[in-house]
Amino acid sequence: MIDLHTHSLFSDGELLPSELVRRLEYMEYSCVAITDHVDSSNLDFVITRVVKVARDLNQVQSVKVIPGVEITHVHPELIESLVSQARKLGAKIVIAHGETIVEPVTEGTNRAAILSEVDILAHPGLITIEDVIMAAEKGVYLEISARQGHCLTNGYVAQIAKEYGAKLVLNSDAHCPRDLMTRQFARMIAHGTGLGENALEEMLGNSRELIKKIL
Repeated sequence: MIDLHTHSLFSDGELLPSELVRRLEYMEYSCVAITDHVDSSNLDFVITRVVKVARDLNQVQSVKVIPGVEITHVHPELIESLVSQARKLGAKIVIAHGETIVEPVTEGTNRAAILSEVDILAHPGLITIEDVIMAAEKGVYLEISARQGHCLTNGYVAQIAKEYGAKLVLNSDAHCPRDLMTRQFARMIAHGTGLGENALEEMLGNSRELIKKIL
């Protein structure tokens, strides 16, 4: 199993990175990205610490830990600059907090994130056809979310991505232990998109492809 969108207590998660990774190791995960929420106020603080703990854990545990960030509720005009700063500071995977229907995300965030070439656009809500086409062209992966609320548009995202050629990844957006996905639960979330019984394996394949690109 792979999860490229998780949170620790460096933002609004409950767990230390070490506990998060240990729990996933016990669940036989192969890779996890720690992607805490950031804006300009905490970008350097978070990335510096996640890079350090990832380096430590990768020496002693079986789960590959990727340091990353989730750029969250940042005005669209500021996203490109933060993406660039995050990469320079050592974030290997950059996620943007997309226009989920359950939060007041600024309109235009999806488009700005795609134009800034983030790696993953998380829970993109009722993303437009134009933005899906652009995501496909720029190699930005769209997220199918296992998180309550954000998952409400999974079916829409899956169908429009399939129609216009954008690639999908399945992530937990975990904030606490109960959010972590077993393979069985992940399979149900993936199947629930309407993409068929092999949807999970296809999404995991996309996650592996992305990992190869960024490492």
